[in-house]
Amino acid sequence: MSISRYPFTLGVASGAPLPTAVVIWTRLAPRPLDGGGVGNRVVPVEWEVAADEGFRRIVRRGRVDAVPQRAHSVHVDVRRLEAGRWYFYRFRTGDWASPTGRTRTAPAAGADPGQLRYAFASCQHFEVGYFGAYRHALAEDVDLMLFLGDYLYEGGARPDRVRQHIGDEVTTLAEYRNRHAQYKTDPDLQRLHASVPWLVTWDDHEVDNDYADGQSEWLGPHFLRRRAAAYQAYFEHMPLRAPANVDFAHPRLYRRFDWGRLARFHVLDGRQYRTPQACPPPGRGGAAVVDEGCPELVEPGRTMLGNSQIRWLRAGLAAAPGRWNLVAQATQMARASVVVDGRRRVWTDAWDGYPVPRRALMRFLRDNDVRSCVVLSGDTHVNFVADLKVDFEDHGAEPVAAELCGTSVTSPSRPQSAVDTILRDNPHIKHGDSRRRGYIVVDVTPQRSTARLRVTDDPTDPAPGVETQATFAIDAGRPGVQRI
Repeated sequence: MSISRYPFTLGVASGAPLPTAVVIWTRLAPRPLDGGGVGNRVVPVEWEVAADEGFRRIVRRGRVDAVPQRAHSVHVDVRRLEAGRWYFYRFRTGDWASPTGRTRTAPAAGADPGQLRYAFASCQHFEVGYFGAYRHALAEDVDLMLFLGDYLYEGGARPDRVRQHIGDEVTTLAEYRNRHAQYKTDPDLQRLHASVPWLVTWDDHEVDNDYADGQSEWLGPHFLRRRAAAYQAYFEHMPLRAPANVDFAHPRLYRRFDWGRLARFHVLDGRQYRTPQACPPPGRGGAAVVDEGCPELVEPGRTMLGNSQIRWLRAGLAAAPGRWNLVAQATQMARASVVVDGRRRVWTDAWDGYPVPRRALMRFLRDNDVRSCVVLSGDTHVNFVADLKVDFEDHGAEPVAAELCGTSVTSPSRPQSAVDTILRDNPHIKHGDSRRRGYIVVDVTPQRSTARLRVTDDPTDPAPGVETQATFAIDAGRPGVQRI
């Protein structure tokens, strides 16, 4: 039976590029905000990948079934492609054709591509603004887009906002699917997905605010069931490479992607394996601002990434110490605590709440001579640029890495006066500005990474202007940031 209404309402996307492969994605959803509208049918979908936009030179084609068990999402891991080149792709079912997408493969393993331009963003709250920042990111002509968490927000509708979520706070698989679909109706998000491959990771709001491993903020007894539903909806809606029999109770999200001999991306999962936040309020889980004397902060064995993931990360860093190592993850890594009455006050959800594993990672970078390492972060809704050190108290110590922590796409931030206090108490942070929303674009060569902090005028404007707030450089082999 054919589908009677246009099914490609959520557009197309691609991601996880390898030298000879890339994942292409779509979802059949003629009624995207009401469960998709396809019912329990299995629907055949044809796909094509071409070397040209007119599809005169089709290089790969095939057919796959869109099944109700995966919300009629389609993930095709297209293989046997040429390294380091752009392609075009599309889907068809019945009489309906999808928009045309553009994607690319990574350079060959031994290639020296000479340059790479990527952008990254995080925290795109649908209700508080439009995703107009993405029309500017599209114009940047990037090779790769990274998203570092809070792709959606789980809360219920607020009538006082620019646009409204459908329904109450999401907790079930059907509700998470509808919420992902609502976010993907944004036209600027769709266009950027269709124009460049993405690498993605999650933070907390894709599931529930401030959750940690199997513990929710409010210690809900059925949280693992909710988390598995959220994880399944996430995998269904992202251009991820995953086995057909993936276990959504414990899916592996962290991955590594090489860009020839120029750069290596380590995409981390900072939620699924972490120790719950230290010293929560009585009767609660989740994050809090605590005094540095909280004994749990320095307990041995506390982890942000889990033992398996940190071993994987260290192996990947040590195997390529001479190239750019770009660590893509969700929460701020640099110390950003403030001093109140002579004692530091720590926000426990970021790496400040996990000082022992942070110091161990910084020591590993120093001891293994990983000198061209840049950590890419989100979550704070602030543009922070920082030097990373083994000991942040030693102001004269040389940095071991740099951190670019981006502002949000739309989500609101703290007052600039609070950021100024953070800058005062943390001289390793070279820039902090909470007043604007946007994204960061980074140009990479063998000699230097140059980051432009791109900020928009107003997230409540569907077509905002954009400008560069600041520009920073990181020289290869010389950890630390320089304003230029």
